[in-house]
Amino acid sequence: MTVQQKSQARLIYLVLASLFIASLVTSNLIFQKFFYWEPFNLYRFEISVGILPYPITFLITDLLSEIYGKRKANQVVIAGIFASFFSMFIILIADYAPAINNSPVDNTLFSKVFSLSPLAVLASMLAYLAAQFIDIRIFHFWKDLTKGKHLWLRNNFSTFLSQFIDTFTVLFLLCSFKILPWNIFGSLLISGFLFKVIIAAMDTPLLYASVYWFRKKFSLKIGEEIVEL
Repeated sequence: MTVQQKSQARLIYLVLASLFIASLVTSNLIFQKFFYWEPFNLYRFEISVGILPYPITFLITDLLSEIYGKRKANQVVIAGIFASFFSMFIILIADYAPAINNSPVDNTLFSKVFSLSPLAVLASMLAYLAAQFIDIRIFHFWKDLTKGKHLWLRNNFSTFLSQFIDTFTVLFLLCSFKILPWNIFGSLLISGFLFKVIIAAMDTPLLYASVYWFRKKFSLKIGEEIVEL
């Protein structure tokens, strides 16, 4: 790989890492709002808007795993965790800062929107951390087993299992901490997991297109990774 290609690969890695971190932090900021979605009136999904950026994070980690390897993918996940906790710390300080009389957003409104339960954040982060590391591990297990072939297999199988673990764990912890009632556990679990499965299946062509572009741009063989950055 030429010096110019290495420089381009580093830049793209930073861009993908930035998108990953931004998606993760955003999901933690907006997760308190719930909405419903009824595609073709076949099923009613009742899910948090915080779930919307999550498919992006799993798509990016799969892409990083395929092109840059397990270590680089894990580094981005860890950076995302630190960024999430840091953003929660900043919000906590902002919540305690008193608003002036002419502030467009007063103390009550700001607290209602941004004052997140520490237990809720902890539950979300623990579930996410477990799911992402499992996703990366399973992805590389299938990659080694298939010798770099059948990208759709490792993409979907790793994401399906990790998304179920993420959804189940966060809802279990939220209900255990009495942040959510147990009577909606089942409906939220089914809705959340099915939504993630549908989105994961839909993003497979996008992953194939991205991997094809990377391999062509950096002259990579099937299963080959960019290891020198």
